Amino acid sequence: MRIRPIAALSAAAVAALLLAGCSSSPTPTASPSASAGADLCSAVAAGGDAVKAVKVTGDVGSEASATFDKPLSVSKIQRTVVTEGTGQKVKAGDLVQYALTAYNTETGAKLGSVGYKKGEVLPSQISADSPLGQVFGCAPVGTRVVAAFPSTETAPGEVYVLDLLKVVPAKAWGADQSASTAGLPTVKLAKDGEPSISMPKGATAPTETKIVTLKKGDGETVASGDQVLVQYKGVLWNDGKEFDSSWKRGTPASFQTTGVVKGFQKALEGQTVGSQVLVVIPPADGYGSKAQGSIPANSTLVFVVDILGTQHTTSQ
Repeated sequence: MRIRPIAALSAAAVAALLLAGCSSSPTPTASPSASAGADLCSAVAAGGDAVKAVKVTGDVGSEASATFDKPLSVSKIQRTVVTEGTGQKVKAGDLVQYALTAYNTETGAKLGSVGYKKGEVLPSQISADSPLGQVFGCAPVGTRVVAAFPSTETAPGEVYVLDLLKVVPAKAWGADQSASTAGLPTVKLAKDGEPSISMPKGATAPTETKIVTLKKGDGETVASGDQVLVQYKGVLWNDGKEFDSSWKRGTPASFQTTGVVKGFQKALEGQTVGSQVLVVIPPADGYGSKAQGSIPANSTLVFVVDILGTQHTTSQ
């Protein structure tokens, strides 16, 4: 598996190439989780003359500058460490924040960079068979690597300078809020952060979307049209039956705020990364009079959503 060239691609497109392939749908689905037992340390590509020839300047976390004699000959993927980090070592299944700068091996031209500004790249789940696992392995946070990729029939070779910036929690980390949930479902959290949702006895389902911030995060604000990374659980108001859960799939979901039902969109936009939100969505802001899979027609939906990352589609 290799990282595709980023020439002429937007930051959003670059991030999508490295992300684990989550789809956008009214009830979002995500890619299979990484195997916790996978040997991430053995996943990294070997070194070689190509990456040894690349000279890199700049500090980790800031845009890199790389030079090399061109054309640079690359017969197979190579990787080497430029700066060894001092943070925690990543493990399979971790969500990692990264940044990269890319160059054309034939001309030495810079193709672009992404991830050095907040809200440019979503966290990605790293695994032994993912591109990020191939270049970072089990490196500690703060590591900078150089990776070189051979050309293909449709693209020239590339050199990437990649920074491993941090490990992102897989659950909301914001401060608990004291907002009233009178007449609304209550939420309890397991040790790993997975919520359980209890319906209020005798309460009437609201006719307007109700949003309660349970935890207030300290990250970027989600804007309309952003690509977000979330953990969520959805249940039906009338019986509390679960119909969808990223927790059950073992990995967060990624989708655009404008690609989900209106009530879910309202719950995301304007919130900050790290927040946890309870939202009750009446049929008018949900699926209306149409059944959707295991969701009956005219259903009121209840979600608990942990916002783990946002990727702006326009300059913020």
